[in-house]
Amino acid sequence: MAREFTSVGVVGLGTMGAGIVEVFARNGIDVVAVEVSEAALDRGRANLTGSTDRAVARGKLAEADRDALLARVDFQVGLDALHSVDLVVEAVPERLDLKRRIFAELDRVCRPEAILATNTSSLSVTEVSVATGRPQQVVGIHFFNPAPVMKLVEVVRTVVTAADVVADVEALCARLGKVGVTIGDRAGFIANALLFGYLNHAVAMFESRYASREDIDAAMKLGGGLPMGPLALLDLIGLDTAYEILDTMYRRGGRDRRHAPVPLVRQMVTAGLLGRKSGRGFYTYEKPGSSKVVPDESTPQERPAAGDGARRVARVGVVGSGATAAGLVEVFAGAGFDVVQVAPGAEPLDGLAEVDLVVEAVAEDLGVKKELFASLDGVCKPGVVLATTTSSLPVIDIAMATGRPADVVGLHFSGPVPARPLVEIVRTIRTGEEATATARAVCATLGRTAVVCGDRAGFVVDALLFPYLNDAVKMLEAGYATVDDIDHAMKLGCGYPTGPFELLDAVGLDVALASQRALYRELRDPGFAPAPLLEHLVTAGYLGREAGRGFRDHTAH
Repeated sequence: MAREFTSVGVVGLGTMGAGIVEVFARNGIDVVAVEVSEAALDRGRANLTGSTDRAVARGKLAEADRDALLARVDFQVGLDALHSVDLVVEAVPERLDLKRRIFAELDRVCRPEAILATNTSSLSVTEVSVATGRPQQVVGIHFFNPAPVMKLVEVVRTVVTAADVVADVEALCARLGKVGVTIGDRAGFIANALLFGYLNHAVAMFESRYASREDIDAAMKLGGGLPMGPLALLDLIGLDTAYEILDTMYRRGGRDRRHAPVPLVRQMVTAGLLGRKSGRGFYTYEKPGSSKVVPDESTPQERPAAGDGARRVARVGVVGSGATAAGLVEVFAGAGFDVVQVAPGAEPLDGLAEVDLVVEAVAEDLGVKKELFASLDGVCKPGVVLATTTSSLPVIDIAMATGRPADVVGLHFSGPVPARPLVEIVRTIRTGEEATATARAVCATLGRTAVVCGDRAGFVVDALLFPYLNDAVKMLEAGYATVDDIDHAMKLGCGYPTGPFELLDAVGLDVALASQRALYRELRDPGFAPAPLLEHLVTAGYLGREAGRGFRDHTAH
């Protein structure tokens, strides 16, 4: 029989702590909400009433239910108020010394049978637990922000956490309407270990001026299908919080460079640029705590659709015969361009003599593309922009097969071409301003969002997406969590539309491996080395959904 939790305590009433209070009180559990001072208690009470009032205004909570919820909460100053609760959840800042002091005091105050839980997102639950005389009754209960909305809870057991404690907490999560994923005490657990490597990489991309903040965020929303761009998400989380999580994971997780905080993060924290909470982070906000972004000195100027030195494009040539080529023909024709399609090898390229733009969509083979571009150089009139849709090959290598590298750009359409609104415009070190401007104008005419980036492996989307997927495979390979638990964690804890293994099976494990190998060749960072399990599955022919089997068996579907 699972123990009955009739009363719980929550220590720390910031945004997360107040959210945890709301979760328990919504589900009929009496809560003792504790802060360190009357002033902090007032702020915590305001956090809770503000959240519940917004829920009423949005029709998510009836007024009577809100009043009943608030009546279940007893606001108190000091830990002594927790002497009779069944469970305590600590939600104070991510500082090990602070958490250990609190747990030592909770051990003195609370009943011997009470469970003590930490909401830490990155610190060692084991190191917190040994500050008590009851480490077998200490567990991690990691809620995600906003706690009343996000369905995932990571239940973190240490090597000494009692099995009945874990079982009781799992049953409590189900009672709260949450999906509990039980895992061991490892840096970052599941969601943060995968999320923050990706966020850190996005900061490195911005710091190196590879792409603008707006382009990085737009790329991952529109091309990666994510609910928020990485830099906007860091502003929401708080740069100080992100730095502490990354630094802790780096020190606890084997010093993986994927988690070594990018210097810019520390500099921003030192400068007080913490994100929304301070009114400025990667973006500038209307006021501290506001979500409304306002223009600043880095906000890009609006570009006229056909201005900025763009060449006139009326007729477009599409080279290729596969699904991508067919999608390009559909999109360009639908936007009013005259389109000439040529199937290489089957038809001569002479039909492209009068086009203003050529977009190739042939096999992802450098030799094939270089040979094609050399031929286009001899067929096309001067001033024609030559574009490659490659997703992984160096555009400069293709451009240098021609005598006009200033006219060559990458136009990487996220697939399927007719459905996805993103185009990555890839500039090489030889691409001219007119060619880039022309590509921008064409994308605007197509009604697509264009992001401009340099000629590096993976461009923006794949360079951020595939290492995250690779990290998920490494986590599975280490036996830390199951395919289902990892997918649940990213969908329910981070709001991702698909889990990493669902996505890998959809895009193809061979595609993911090729992209990861290209990134590793270019970056030479061990953190980007393809996971051996990914290589083994590809070798075995388990390529994903189309092959019938990848990380899951699809033959029965």
